[in-house]
Amino acid sequence: MQTKNTISSKYSVENGGRSLVLLLLFFVALLSFKSSGFTSFAAVCCAPLVILFGYFFFRIKMSLFYTLFIVNTLLMFAQRHYSIPVPISMINEMMEIMLIAMALIEVANYKITNLLNVMGATLLVWLAFCTLELLNDSCDIGIDVYRWYTGARLMSMQLVYAFIVYTLFVNTPEKLMRVFVLWACFILFASFWVWKQINIGMTDAEKSFLYSSPSHIVAGKIRYFSCFTDAANFGIHTAVASAVFIILAITLKIKRYRYFFLAVGLIGIWAFFQSGTRTSIFCLIAVFLVYIVLSKSVKLMLYFGGLMLVALYILIFTTIGDSNYSIRRMRTAFDTEDASMNVRDMNKATLRKYMAEVPWGVGIGLENSDIPPFNKFRLITQVPPDSEYVYIWVRTGKIGLTVFIITTLILAFGASWIVMFRLKNKTLIGIGAAYTGAFIGMHLGGYANQILMQFPNILIYYGGLAIVYCLPKMEGAWAEWEAKQLARQEERRRLKLEKKRASRV
Repeated sequence: MQTKNTISSKYSVENGGRSLVLLLLFFVALLSFKSSGFTSFAAVCCAPLVILFGYFFFRIKMSLFYTLFIVNTLLMFAQRHYSIPVPISMINEMMEIMLIAMALIEVANYKITNLLNVMGATLLVWLAFCTLELLNDSCDIGIDVYRWYTGARLMSMQLVYAFIVYTLFVNTPEKLMRVFVLWACFILFASFWVWKQINIGMTDAEKSFLYSSPSHIVAGKIRYFSCFTDAANFGIHTAVASAVFIILAITLKIKRYRYFFLAVGLIGIWAFFQSGTRTSIFCLIAVFLVYIVLSKSVKLMLYFGGLMLVALYILIFTTIGDSNYSIRRMRTAFDTEDASMNVRDMNKATLRKYMAEVPWGVGIGLENSDIPPFNKFRLITQVPPDSEYVYIWVRTGKIGLTVFIITTLILAFGASWIVMFRLKNKTLIGIGAAYTGAFIGMHLGGYANQILMQFPNILIYYGGLAIVYCLPKMEGAWAEWEAKQLARQEERRRLKLEKKRASRV
């Protein structure tokens, strides 16, 4: 009887040449990917990896979720530096659909009933409206299902996917904390990358993007964008995230998380100033204001309220820090005569004249190149929207914008109600308030900039709001997990004290 080593040796002798060729092809595929992007050759040679990862994901379900989170945060960064042959949103969407399929296959292991809440119903209303928009032919160019689907999955379907995935897979305290840690690591990477752009320099791809985007150079100063789509997205996302992590540092009882999140929050505040995005400071304040109100703590209201008043007073009524360009740039957010803001108002006034004729909008997925030159509505798509809300208004009209605003208000009010009246655990109240504030802060940013539907915001912020709706059902498990963590923390402290005392003897 042959031993395993003998069989392995025999296989190597008989198939060594083939194995070597396959290995060489794999390395050639990697080299091709690095030099030319994701070509067809690289895709074929890497196919075995896809099968391997697929098997791994089905064996360990949460690994796909964490992969989705990481890919979602770094998609735009990857696209800037590499050629990706498929729409990047499709990569995200495929993994979300895979997760949903896994949950349906093993439905007994997932709490599907958690999807039956106000947020799920509200998002379905918005999805239904966007589906109805398929019949919109305001520009008289015919109905294009593919074009509609391309726009609708970005405007509504990815919201539903984020809600379902977070609700089903982030269902324990341990998983929730891992998501926070992953998000924190991403903010640290983004902060490091902007530091690298400032002190070491940009890559060739980043320089190309910078020189083709005039809005990223103001008064000879660069508005840094780190690993995000643009400076506005980077500034607003990082400002909101920083506020969330500072709130977590205040409310969590486990020291190692508190110190880590506080450091991330402070580093993030430094980073978002480098973006020169003035709206981000209002988004940061909005998150803290929501937290103050929902926490129902008079002490916090007085403390944070006083701190924010002092900060606003310094920005509005003094010249402290004017030697720093980032602070000067943020200070212009309070200038009502700012030229860029006046341009935005003029753009909206121009759009308003044409939008009166299309109450349902020009159609979801419709871009400038899709409308014939002689069509009067072509001008609407040529005017820079400068805001996610204006973009939605142009595509779905005043009817669609009204539906979107109402559904957003319902989502925010429902989450606020849960935090204020249904949660009893103070730590969970802090987490719920932070996520609710983040959702509101991002929509404030979306009102001023076209960033709301950009990567990685939907998965993180709509998914985060989905967690708030599930927190009441997690409260018992959280109390148990928190008690165990605090007991371990106390045990480590006791052992440390004993060791210290022993060293003195």
